Amino acid sequence: MRSISILGATGSVGASTVDLLRSHREEWRVEALTANCNVAELAGLAREFGAKLAVVADERCLPDLREKLAGTGIETAGGAQALCEAAARGADLTVAAIVGCAGLGPTMAAIEQGGIVALANKEALVSAGEVMTAAVTRHGATLLPVDSEHNAIFQCLHGEDLADVRWITLTASGGPFLTWTPEQIATATPAQAVAHPNWTMGAKISVDSATMMNKGLEVIEAHHLFPVGLERIRIVVHPQSVIHSLVEYRDGSTLAQLGPSDMRVPIASCLAWPRRMKTELQPLDLPTIGTLSFFAPDEERFPATRLAREAAEAGGAAPAVLNAANEVAVAAFLAGQIAFTDICALVAQALDQGNMPPAPVDLAEVLDLDGAARRRAAAMLEQYSVV
Repeated sequence: MRSISILGATGSVGASTVDLLRSHREEWRVEALTANCNVAELAGLAREFGAKLAVVADERCLPDLREKLAGTGIETAGGAQALCEAAARGADLTVAAIVGCAGLGPTMAAIEQGGIVALANKEALVSAGEVMTAAVTRHGATLLPVDSEHNAIFQCLHGEDLADVRWITLTASGGPFLTWTPEQIATATPAQAVAHPNWTMGAKISVDSATMMNKGLEVIEAHHLFPVGLERIRIVVHPQSVIHSLVEYRDGSTLAQLGPSDMRVPIASCLAWPRRMKTELQPLDLPTIGTLSFFAPDEERFPATRLAREAAEAGGAAPAVLNAANEVAVAAFLAGQIAFTDICALVAQALDQGNMPPAPVDLAEVLDLDGAARRRAAAMLEQYSVV
């Protein structure tokens, strides 16, 4: 029996992980579960799996959590430091699925234990790529990518030499606005942006898919996970979301990973690594799918991928600024404060400030940089308004 901690247990990745655990209860012992403030669901999961520890990020929710778990013997805690302490408990596998830079500290704490970390937090590698990969090497940790695209690449690279790679190709669904005109995109609403045609995801990542910023962030992630050079990482739009990514080798062979549009597939890959586990998912029915199509990304309508690549090429603090400004802009869009097209406009403005600070050397500098970038982006919001 292996131990597991799920950081962000009530989010979409956490829910998919829990669903897989239910089918393999005899293989797992749950060490810690965390959530932001979804006390009812967190307490229910802690009881169901007999977790040793349940943690809420929002300390104001701790009294309610304690009340719901009274008499169970399950330890409870709250706050940012408690999240890091939960991550540092040394589980055999830690699923790092806290959204945003709030997940940086707990992810680093898990890495520092030298165990296996299944990484579902994009911001960890975008904002702190060099810092985090150096920590993985220093502590002898193993980083397994949970994102469907990076997990697909990870599988296609198994047993291969990076020196033999000609191209890494990330596939993008194109999101809900793939066929929309610029005029339609300009008036897109939050409800339309979160209605992804293929995937069930949280609001923030759904908006990132609609802008295609998620694919830009994934290019930066891939650059850190699979260091073949930025010039060898590209994007292709594949609306069916059947092929999750491809790796082309110098002999002309291309390996692709295919699967249903369900996050339980890459999560199962991480849970069972280096083996495979049985899932109850329906197998692909290729004759029914019929046709797979591919398109070059349109960076006129969706400039986010260009902005992300430029930030990656600039290096230093630029990727962290890109990520922070995007989080602020997406939150403002979801709150009805700015238009959909203002998201990328604000990110571009944040990157065009000049005097970009140097690359952060540790997690404290990453968090300081992130905070400063958020404050600048928030100040810029005053220049935008929904007509």
